[in-house]
Amino acid sequence: MRTFKNTKRLATVLLISMAWLGLAFPSFSRAAGPQAQEQAAYEYRIGPEDVLEISVWKNAELSKTVTVRPDGKISMPLIGDIQAAGLTPDELRDKIVYRLNEYQEAAIASVIVQSVNSYRIFILGEVKTPGTYLLKTNTTILQAISLAGGFTQYAAKNKIVLVRRNLTGGAGDERTVISFSDLVYGDDKTDKNLVLQPGDTIFVP
Repeated sequence: MRTFKNTKRLATVLLISMAWLGLAFPSFSRAAGPQAQEQAAYEYRIGPEDVLEISVWKNAELSKTVTVRPDGKISMPLIGDIQAAGLTPDELRDKIVYRLNEYQEAAIASVIVQSVNSYRIFILGEVKTPGTYLLKTNTTILQAISLAGGFTQYAAKNKIVLVRRNLTGGAGDERTVISFSDLVYGDDKTDKNLVLQPGDTIFVP
């Protein structure tokens, strides 16, 4: 009985400590900053060379594992080529179901990204190991600079340029000049340590 009471007392102390540190009861933690909100909002979009597992309920012939071709398309029996690059897995699933409904009613399908091979970023300029990096998980600007070995002694740290492809259909890429101090010391309003998207380029002059 004494052991049970001691264990219960210890569990209570730990729970109170976790709540004090913000590790428990996350609904009471402070609002997420812009970088955290962007990471939550960013949904992965399929790209060339990604490996997809496509399952069609009760149809083994249509269920298969495919690799997205360089032109961004995949090929499936019965429905032929489908554009996959640029879509989220849910969007591609809906597109497949729509095409299948032309041949069978109430088709049910799922799309799982089995292997991410298109999440490539480019880090150029005054970093120790510039080059192309293939990422597997969401990566921020600071994390990417760390992957590249950090800055050289000649780096203009407060003039970092993020080049992002224009996904809205407009002309030209989007360029943002970012200060290293904002990356490290930014608060909820000035935090610019964004989650990188496939094809992003970081240039350190």
